[in-house]
Amino acid sequence: MGLSFHCHFLLSVLLLCLVHSPTFALKKPYIVYLGSHAHGTEPTAADIESLTNSHYDVLGSYLGSNEKAQEAIFYSYTHHINGFAAILEEEEAAEVAKHPNVLSVFLSKGRKLHTTRSWHFLGLERNGVIHKSSILRKARFGEDTIIGNLDTGVWPESKSFNDEGMGPIPGKWRGICQRGIKDGFSCNRKLIGARYFNKGYAAYAGHINYTFYTARDHEGHGSHTLSTAGGSFVPGASVFGYGNGTAKGGSPRARVVAYKVCWPPIDQNECFDADILAGFDAAISDGVDVLSVSLGGDAAEFFMDGIAIGSFHAAKNGVVVVSSAGNSGPQPGTVSNVAPWMITVAASTIDREFTTYVALGDRQHLKGSSLSAKGLPSNKFYPLISGADAKAAVVSAAEGLLCKAGTLDPKKVKGKILACLRGDNARVDKGHQAALAGAVGMVLANDEANGNDIIADAHVLPAAHISFADGKVLFTYINSTKFPMAYITHVKTMLNTTPAPFMASFSSRGPNIVEPAILKPDITAPVVNIIAAYSLAVSPTGLDFDKRNSIFVWCYPHPVKPCDGPGLVYDLTANDYLDFLCARGYYESQLRLFTNGTHTCPKHFNAVDMNYPSITVPILNGTVVVTRRVRNVGTPSTYYARVKAPAGLSVSVHPQSLVFERFDEEKEFKVVLKPNVAGKPFDYVFGRLIWSDGVHYVRSPLVAKHQWT
Repeated sequence: MGLSFHCHFLLSVLLLCLVHSPTFALKKPYIVYLGSHAHGTEPTAADIESLTNSHYDVLGSYLGSNEKAQEAIFYSYTHHINGFAAILEEEEAAEVAKHPNVLSVFLSKGRKLHTTRSWHFLGLERNGVIHKSSILRKARFGEDTIIGNLDTGVWPESKSFNDEGMGPIPGKWRGICQRGIKDGFSCNRKLIGARYFNKGYAAYAGHINYTFYTARDHEGHGSHTLSTAGGSFVPGASVFGYGNGTAKGGSPRARVVAYKVCWPPIDQNECFDADILAGFDAAISDGVDVLSVSLGGDAAEFFMDGIAIGSFHAAKNGVVVVSSAGNSGPQPGTVSNVAPWMITVAASTIDREFTTYVALGDRQHLKGSSLSAKGLPSNKFYPLISGADAKAAVVSAAEGLLCKAGTLDPKKVKGKILACLRGDNARVDKGHQAALAGAVGMVLANDEANGNDIIADAHVLPAAHISFADGKVLFTYINSTKFPMAYITHVKTMLNTTPAPFMASFSSRGPNIVEPAILKPDITAPVVNIIAAYSLAVSPTGLDFDKRNSIFVWCYPHPVKPCDGPGLVYDLTANDYLDFLCARGYYESQLRLFTNGTHTCPKHFNAVDMNYPSITVPILNGTVVVTRRVRNVGTPSTYYARVKAPAGLSVSVHPQSLVFERFDEEKEFKVVLKPNVAGKPFDYVFGRLIWSDGVHYVRSPLVAKHQWT
């Protein structure tokens, strides 16, 4: 009886504690976006202090005091972007969003990194010689242009950032060279500045040690994207002896700056919006001309997206933002960085391949790609086995074929060439697993989704990456032969290969799911197997098992600021962007917050009429008339319109010629698109409009679809 009473009493106390115990809401990092500042481009210390205090006032009115606000805020954006990043509960964030001066409140989301002969391929040089008519010479090799890079930092000792022959640092530069703790980091007249931003990362990671307080690149991505944009001339560059030549950036005489906003992955995300916005705000204030942004995530409404917000303020202050489209192809609607005020770049190939061949025992030869540093131990055929046949006892054939860790039986693999299927784990990891199991080489075959897209990876054993079609030949041979044999040739650098360019399968595709009337990506650029600088803190593959080092690796380049006279330009101003936002449903009261002035929304404005260089009509119900303006940036001339209409459409241009009598003169024209059959086309169709004076060819894509879904 006593025992029962005590149990009942303890249970009652426990229930009472549960009822009265406080519930702790989960706090997360949010960005509160307030638009633009009223101060000029060079705020004083008093301005910055006043702005910071205004942020405390806004948040303090909801948290109960400015002291609590000060504890919650970990970034105040005070130069060109007006806003702050703070640790808040979801309910608190929702309340702050109701403030009349707040444009948007959103989570500090995680983003992913979008991971020499290219300049020959683009016509900037011939056989290693930069000819007199090259736009590199016309642009003076980008002399004194300042290129910033939001990425993983930079390896300052790389030869790509050597300042030999560079003059004094341009007077317009207002930034700093931020040094870390025991990082030995320094800048020079080439690498003129560096900063790091880690508070947004720390909001997810928790405590971070001193190794996170540095702009030094420990991942490699930032060094090769920055050197591709603005690296100096470096003779004798290669990867394990392949692709030997002079490495250089698109603007080799430019000055470069690293803004480290990306760190080791957390849930597969390396870069967080709060740090990215801080990087944008600093870069604009520092005086950069161009910003390279090779990172991104899922597309979102523009003012709920840190990259879109940062690039808006950059464009407003005359900074060109060049961003990557993403590596989530070939599925449609995967393109990221879709705001109209940034240039979004897709990925394609060049006319250079690192080629190897797989010779089969039945005398078939399969063409592959690789950057394996060594060949097979002997010049002879070796037994060939598929991962499915080499699987461990407790593993499925499908898992074994992927050659993942723990799926292979070393007794079956030793001394043989292993055939693996692409997918799930990293390509070079498959080779590592093959080597651990005792394989002498590996053939990596594409799955159907990756098709013909083969990559030259720095494998740790002799290897060849082959297409999906050749993979079917390979596995058919293995499965129909009692004792299959194969040989992998040494890698050779092949030039002037065709077809080139073609789109990489991994390159993210349109349509633009946020605003389908804005065509994205804007352009494509050589991206596959490009040689550029790297970090000596990480191996060429970036994987833990790889202990090799290389000063240069293949990389993913992105073009920089246009440098030759195009004749005509589609000139976009801040007012064009504001009219576009009006069409998106933003109110004049909201626009006032980031213009610090009044903007009257047009009574009738459609997003298709934004003065974008491409013309996209995502809903073609009957005849549609689109208006554009072009500005003459060349000599007086007459331009004539030439149209290749998209399939199923009739297209006319009015007027059909434009006469420009002076520099900077602007003319308006209209494009009329009409379906030949009502209700069609059902899918996107593509054509082009070209304005030409016989010297310049100003090309605009024409894109239309009957109904966007």
